[in-house]
Amino acid sequence: MPQLLLELLTEEIPARMQVKAEADLARALMDRFTEAGLVPEGVKTFSGPRRLVGVVEGLPVSSAAVSEERKGPRVGAPQAAIDGFLRGAGLRSIDEAEIVTDPKKGEFYVARIERPGRNTRDLIADMVPAIIKGFHWPKSMRWGPNGSSTGDLRWVRPLNRILCTFDGEVADFEVGGVTSGALTEGHRVMGRGPFKVRRYDDYAAVLKAEGRVVLDRDERKEIILTDARTLARAQGLELIEDQGLLEEVAGLAEWPVVLMGKMDPAFLDLPPEVIRLSMRTHQKYFAVQDPKSGGLAPRFIVVANLEASDGGEKIAAGNARVLSARLNDARFFWDKDRKTKLEDNLKRLDGVVFHEKLGSVGYKVRRVEALARALAPVVRAEPELAARAARLAKCDLVSEMVGEFPELEGVMGRYCALEQGEDPLVADAIRDHYRPKGPSDELPSNPVGVAVALADKLDTLVGFWAIREKPTGSGDPYALRRAALGVIRIVLGSMSSRQSEVRLKLRDVSRQALDLIASDEVSGRWVWGVKPDSKYSDLERGIVDSPQTRVGDVDDLLDDLLAFFADRLKVHLRGEGKRHDLIDAVFALGEDDLVMIVRRVEALGVFLATEDGANLLAGYKRAANILKAEEKKDGAEVAAGAPDAALFAQAEETALHKALLAAGEYAASALKREDFGAAMQALSGLRAPVDAFFDKVTVNADDPAVRVNRLKLLAEVRRMLHQVADFSRIEG
Repeated sequence: MPQLLLELLTEEIPARMQVKAEADLARALMDRFTEAGLVPEGVKTFSGPRRLVGVVEGLPVSSAAVSEERKGPRVGAPQAAIDGFLRGAGLRSIDEAEIVTDPKKGEFYVARIERPGRNTRDLIADMVPAIIKGFHWPKSMRWGPNGSSTGDLRWVRPLNRILCTFDGEVADFEVGGVTSGALTEGHRVMGRGPFKVRRYDDYAAVLKAEGRVVLDRDERKEIILTDARTLARAQGLELIEDQGLLEEVAGLAEWPVVLMGKMDPAFLDLPPEVIRLSMRTHQKYFAVQDPKSGGLAPRFIVVANLEASDGGEKIAAGNARVLSARLNDARFFWDKDRKTKLEDNLKRLDGVVFHEKLGSVGYKVRRVEALARALAPVVRAEPELAARAARLAKCDLVSEMVGEFPELEGVMGRYCALEQGEDPLVADAIRDHYRPKGPSDELPSNPVGVAVALADKLDTLVGFWAIREKPTGSGDPYALRRAALGVIRIVLGSMSSRQSEVRLKLRDVSRQALDLIASDEVSGRWVWGVKPDSKYSDLERGIVDSPQTRVGDVDDLLDDLLAFFADRLKVHLRGEGKRHDLIDAVFALGEDDLVMIVRRVEALGVFLATEDGANLLAGYKRAANILKAEEKKDGAEVAAGAPDAALFAQAEETALHKALLAAGEYAASALKREDFGAAMQALSGLRAPVDAFFDKVTVNADDPAVRVNRLKLLAEVRRMLHQVADFSRIEG
């Protein structure tokens, strides 16, 4: 079937925008053709430094004729309704509509619309300009004919040429002063052209053979990766692979040529992170390493967009000179930073604003230091080392190197700390306290780092909750979701052994963090303990505009923060295949120890997957529904307390009561030692007596005392199961 080939040739498209532009073009083409009644067999898109390409396969030569019946208003309806109907149906007067009688609704107007099929090439001539004009770029400019800035077209860069053919023939249209045609261009230097093409196969072949352009992004990536590995191996070295950099350089070269350059070995005394970041950020180079030592080698991989007559020697040498200049700057910053004691930077942090309502970074450091000291015993860290690491953790923020490379925050602090004789645990904690920055990032490497990382994240979360700056919808400008997930990952990552696990009571440590925020001694500008009769007691607002900011209702704040943690935990555990309703059921108990929550959830999931568990859940729901109905009827909850065995009239009541006593004693013992599997096993013994009770016993007995006693028996079932989780929140 006929094929559409569309190429939008433009000036350089930023690499970071290309992949999304491919997806957006594919979606726009599919949507437009589908709306026109032409469902294509497939859509492929390509992108590169100078072009955005779409190929639509399996299109008919014309759209089908359409016969449509559109129902209008009733006869005698207001003129405004009739006018709207005429506009929508494309009628000139109401006389062109038919009047149809409905036995129930009376007479109403109907428009019968006949639309003949259209030639697909004509549809394309209308649709492609609309796609181009409505295309969204993260950043765009206004362009007109010949690249002027006076036109109406907004595009990422000047649009130079449009190739658009359908079934081998040009679809004629004009956008922004550019007329469509059948011509394309190749590489600016090695094969510009122009070249005339009709179909995609011709187009891709001529671009590669004569135009020196590799159209497919994945093919360019494969060329770069394969050649880079080969060059490194030829020198006995190993490429340090970087997927993000590979994506970027694949968007910078239409004809990738991989070269190896030499770096002055004298620069290897710089921290390796500095060298790699200089290569990556400024020059888009790949680093290589010696596989024997694991250290960086004095080489780099650069991807050129040109085949040079000398094999790329001058290109590699020029890039080496540029890299040397960059690394000389880095050495200057590094030498300057090493001359200043980390601790001497503390006073400068008082002048760096963390948040206008939370004070300076210096105040945050004091709070984190105090909280890390308090958390140290919980995570099995030395309190003095944790406090020392927290005190120095932010000091590299005002260093020259971090000013140049913000990505190295913490990393440069570690190197400075080691140079200045700090304990290696402290140095590693300075680097690690930002971890984890994402779902795949490493966790802190030692307990001191765990203490500081938790303190830093909890201080941030509690602080922003206190000033009512919480995430809303998709907006999270202060990365609070990431901070909460970081706390969760650190705690759950400690569960590999009982000796290393972090048993953290979130409510208690959050209150500690809030007390520190409210402390005038630590935070400088906060006052805690607003009295109800104070002139600043507007607790509805929480934060009151005054010289001294004040915090509102503490319990509500902590409840809300714990609910936020619960949501983040659900997201994390769902990724591991665990059920969100089980998390809700455990959180409903008021539990805030993440390790215990996860262990309960895991045991509950295993239990409910068994036949006994599923049946017991069904029995619980039946008991809960009966209790709910009776309590609603009586207007009060079933009175607490054990049922009276003397009132048991049937053997099934006695059997259930004995099973409850036995299971309760064993489950309580298992829960005390946190053996949740054993507790669940004990509860599974209730399955048979609960089933028998419902089969043989009528709860709503004529004797009021017997009825109440049986309700107490069911209330005991509910209470027993609620020791493990709130079964009412479990689905199924």
